[in-house]
Formats: sequence, C-alpha cells, structure tokens
Amino acid sequence: MTQAIPFHGWRMVGVAFAVDFIAVGFFFYSFGVFYPAMDADFEGASFWVAVGISVSTLGSGLLGPVIGRWLDRYPLRRIMLLGALITSAGFAALSQTHEIWQYYLVLGTFFAFGLGMMGGMASAKLVANWFSANRGTALGIATVGVSISGLAMPTVAHWLIEQVGWRNGFLLYAFGILVIAIPLVASFVVTRPEDVGQRPDGVAPETAVQENPADVWWTRGEILRTRNFWIISLPFAMAFAVLSAVLIHLVSHARDLGIDGYRATHAVSLAAGAGAIGKVFFGRLVDRVDPRIAIWTSFAVQIAGLLVLMAADAYASLVAGGLIYGFGMGGIVPLQGAVTGRAFGRFSFGEVAGLMRPVQVPLNMIGIPLAAWIHDATGSFEGAFGIFLGVYVVSATIISLLRVPPVPGAPIVSGDEPGLV
Repeated sequence: MTQAIPFHGWRMVGVAFAVDFIAVGFFFYSFGVFYPAMDADFEGASFWVAVGISVSTLGSGLLGPVIGRWLDRYPLRRIMLLGALITSAGFAALSQTHEIWQYYLVLGTFFAFGLGMMGGMASAKLVANWFSANRGTALGIATVGVSISGLAMPTVAHWLIEQVGWRNGFLLYAFGILVIAIPLVASFVVTRPEDVGQRPDGVAPETAVQENPADVWWTRGEILRTRNFWIISLPFAMAFAVLSAVLIHLVSHARDLGIDGYRATHAVSLAAGAGAIGKVFFGRLVDRVDPRIAIWTSFAVQIAGLLVLMAADAYASLVAGGLIYGFGMGGIVPLQGAVTGRAFGRFSFGEVAGLMRPVQVPLNMIGIPLAAWIHDATGSFEGAFGIFLGVYVVSATIISLLRVPPVPGAPIVSGDEPGLV
C-alpha cells in the first residue's frame, strides 16, 4: 500500500509568507527608519532621498509586464532565486552609494527588478498556481507576512542603525537574503502542483472538480480588451492609494489631535496588526461568497474606520478607528489576487498581474501627496478623508460590474452548470 504524498501547497504558502516578509520588511517598512541616517550622509538632500522610494515604485510599475510574463513562462524557482540575488546585490550596492544619482540607479534597477521577482508578484503567482477553490484563503495567509514585517522590521532597522550604522545595516540585509531567502526558495519552491503529480488544493486525482473556464493562456491583447481587467485594476488601485495615504498620515492626524508621537505610532502598529487578521478573514470570505460581496464588505469596513478616524477626538477613538480601518484594508491584497485568479485563471496570472502594475502605480502615488496638500491648505485631514470616502463609493460601484466564473476547483455536484456570478 503506497502512502499518499502530503500536499505541497501549504509549503508554498509558507515560502510566500517568508519572502513577502523579507521583500516588504527589508525594503518598504525599513526605508522610513533608514531615511534620516541616509539623509545625513547625503548632506541634507532630504527631499531627494525621500523621492527614492518613488523611483523604485515607478521602476517596478514599468517593469511589471516584463516580470509578469517571465513568471508565467519560466520555472518560478529560477525567477525567485534570481530575484533574491538581485535584491541582495541591491542592498550591498545601496550601502556603497555616495551620490544621489547612484542611489537612484540602484533603486530603479536592482530593487525594481529584484523585489518583484522574489516576492510580491512572484509569491502571488506561486500561491495562485497551487490553489483554486482555496486561493483566497491561501493568499490571505501568505500576505500576513507583509503585516508581520510591518510590526517587526521598523524596530529591527532602528536597532541595526544604532549598532552598526545604515551602510552596514544594508549589508546585513544583503547577507540575510543570501542565507535565508535563497536556501528557502531553492529547497521548497515547485512551480505548479502538476510538476509533482498533484492537483490544485490537494484534490485527489480521481475527484471531478469544477474547472475554471478562464484557465487558458491569454494574450496581452485579450487581457487588455477584457472588461474584467479594468474593473479589477482601477478600484484596487484607488483603494491602495487611499490606504497608503491613511497609514502614512495617521501619525500626523494623531498629532493634530494632541496625541504624542509614541502613542500615535502605536496606533499605526495596531492598525497593521488588525490588517493581518483582515487578510485571513477576507481571503477566506472571497472563497465562499460572491467576490463582489467580499470586496464591498472590505470597502464598507474601511469606510466605517475612516468615519471613526474623522470623528476621533482622543486616543481611544483614534485606536478604534485604526483597528476598524486596518481590519478592512487587510483584505485588499488577497482580494485582488483571488479575484484576478478567478477572472483570468492560473496560467496567465503573472501576465495579468504584471500588466496591472503600470495601470495601478500612477493612481497609487496620488493619495499621499493629495492628503498632504489638503492638510497644508486647511490644517486638517478631514477634507482628504472626505474625498477618500467618495473614492470608496466609486470603487464599489465599478466592482458591481465584475463578472467571474463560479468557484473553480470545487467538487461538482449533480446539476451544476458553468456560469457567471
């Protein structure tokens, strides 16, 4: 009697969790902590150092279609290993920069390529390949790594700067990727379940399941001409723009209320923690209900959180608003990945995700400066928050046009027929 091989899909979720923690935590969540020390070394070029994060974001947006196509056409282990090596080299190179142009060059090349190939799109593609009926749940668990990195890495970055300085801190990040991410990816990543004789979700070979009619190879032209591409891209881009602005400016909003910086930062951490719970909740929800309902619920919770933040007049109400908002915003990443998988299937998931990047990045970058401008003009974030409420309403309206196949990968019940929900 042969022993059944354990389903490898949850190992892929574990790898995605780890590489997302490293990719987001080492770079995005550490940047704000490293920034003041770097500013001093670059002779007070504060604005130009701060612009660096935008250079990387723009670079990743432009390169998204290229990386996305690679993810669909080549073994993910090779792509993720190459991404980890490039990112490690990027941190090493960043530690040796002495001029702003060198700094921009490293961010716009090493990090624009490396981060997308190691985590982010790559890890989402890996999970999407291994799950169908439980894709939202798996993506929700995997992306908790992002939230945990937000809780842990700012403290780690601060400690490293105090102990060894920002340059050696980046060198340690480079070394950490070499000894953690690369062995992890090399040892465990398998591109798709069929490569080891398994099926998505661990379904037994003899079990008949609902196939996803979208599981075909899509051309770029077909993707861009499909209504669902724009219905998914635009609302989620607007939602990302809003949540980025709310998180970045939450501390300033708290200070406007007379709350000290330490307690304000604590409120942001609590919001990030609530986001981790929201990722799992909404990931599981989208597997079980009409995806529009899951997305609307996430938007509604974020609206409720914003309303509480607008009405906040003390620390307790600020924390309450942050917790509510954080829980709702946690759903954004797994919901986008799950709905993209439902609409376009596994095979072209990377291509679709990559094409969404140049569409979404410009919108993503609007929220933060818009809120800052309104605050400077009015002395309050209430006007910005009011606009953001309208953005959620517009996004929810666009989502109402979404049409995707039924949950793929679910066992077929007598009388089931393909359709759209």
